[in-house]
Amino acid sequence: MGALRDFVADLLESEGAAIEPVEPDGLEVLAPERLRAVMGWPEFARLGFAATLPTGAMPIGLEGDWLDRFGAVLGERGRFAERQLVVADNIAAPSDPQRLLDHALDLPNAIWRLHTAKPTWTRCLLLAFRYTAISDEKRDGLVWLGFNQGTGAVLDGDFLRRLRTHLASVADWQVPEQDARRAAGVTWDAATVTARIGRLVEHHVRLDLEPFLNAMHRRLDRDRGRVYTYHDDLRRTAQTKLIALTSASGEKAEADRKRETLRIAAIEREYVAKLDDLRHNYDLRVTVTWMQGLTLFAPVQRYDVLIKRRKQERSVRIDWHPAIRTIEPLVSDWGLGVGRARLVCDDHLHLTDPSGQAPCPSCGKAWCRACHPAACPRCSWAA
Repeated sequence: MGALRDFVADLLESEGAAIEPVEPDGLEVLAPERLRAVMGWPEFARLGFAATLPTGAMPIGLEGDWLDRFGAVLGERGRFAERQLVVADNIAAPSDPQRLLDHALDLPNAIWRLHTAKPTWTRCLLLAFRYTAISDEKRDGLVWLGFNQGTGAVLDGDFLRRLRTHLASVADWQVPEQDARRAAGVTWDAATVTARIGRLVEHHVRLDLEPFLNAMHRRLDRDRGRVYTYHDDLRRTAQTKLIALTSASGEKAEADRKRETLRIAAIEREYVAKLDDLRHNYDLRVTVTWMQGLTLFAPVQRYDVLIKRRKQERSVRIDWHPAIRTIEPLVSDWGLGVGRARLVCDDHLHLTDPSGQAPCPSCGKAWCRACHPAACPRCSWAA
């Protein structure tokens, strides 16, 4: 919890509090009135951030509402920032760009050739989203998305992890220079960003929640099995008694048969009600909130690549980032754009994820979802 303690210490000091570290892994805080009102603390407070707390300290962690309280102190500060990435002068561009692109480009139905290569600047947009999933248990998490606004590429997976790790390792914060701004080109408008993030956020949240969902389904199956076993035993017992009364006659036997019939009906109603309770208890509710954004002005080696399909060709950009010595994925005109493979359509040379050129489930004709996003052009099957 050292990182959390350092964050809290910096935040409280910026709000005018007097801070004194105490062992183990704690802080003594003399808080001004405004800070006390937001945090709900007395004037003097002792905070603990580890499993072993200082004497008299209140535990501070990621659980509970502590992040919300610290967020209330921050307000809108720190929600969005701009930064220029500084790279050492001794990092040279790749000596064999053809070989580099051979490994980066996966175009099963097209060919390509390198047109130009030049150093320049680009804008990378990094966005953080917090999700909260509530079922029988609660799970919170943070997902990051990245885009290169100069090429349109999605910065994902190992590329984004390496970039964020590099940013965290560089202590100096460089304000973007005007030359870098001009070379990086224009920024995306809000509509473009909104259109790009929807499905991508959902994809990452689903991936992050997969272990949580698997565990939830196991618990649901276990509880459902217990409910079934319990009510099935009750029902079998009642049915056994009812069968035994089949041949009996008289008013008492008729009353007993009616009682057991009513008991079976009551057991079945209770079983249905218990299943409804389980469905309500395990009902999953997920909320996603944008938390933070960073526009990163990064130096890149930009390659203009001509992609050819049949007798047509189009030019695309792809950047190599010297800060992490990694080339980004190719832009995708349809799909999430998180893998390397791209298929090229015949009509307009759209680059899509492989599923963007898949056959129609109705008529079997393959079609480009970027050209016809609403429905199959042959049979009008809705995509």
